[in-house]
Amino acid sequence: MKTNSQLEHESLDYYLSLKYPMSVYPEDDGGYTVIIPDLPGCMTQGETLEEAMENINEARELWIETVFYSRKKSIPSPSKRISI
Repeated sequence: MKTNSQLEHESLDYYLSLKYPMSVYPEDDGGYTVIIPDLPGCMTQGETLEEAMENINEARELWIETVFYSRKKSIPSPSKRISI
């Protein structure tokens, strides 16, 4: 496993290829909220599960690109969460 200092030298394509665990929450009034806990503030919603998943993939890409180009903080490695 690479450390954060090793990850700082990877390419944008490398970061975009990482698979992050997601949390999906059905909303009481319909639709879904999806959060990527490893990427602070990376969340979205959708009317259907398919739309929510498309939206979170776009949000993940934008989050990673923004952090990569700003170089103000490092992009975290995906955590190893277990789903039940």
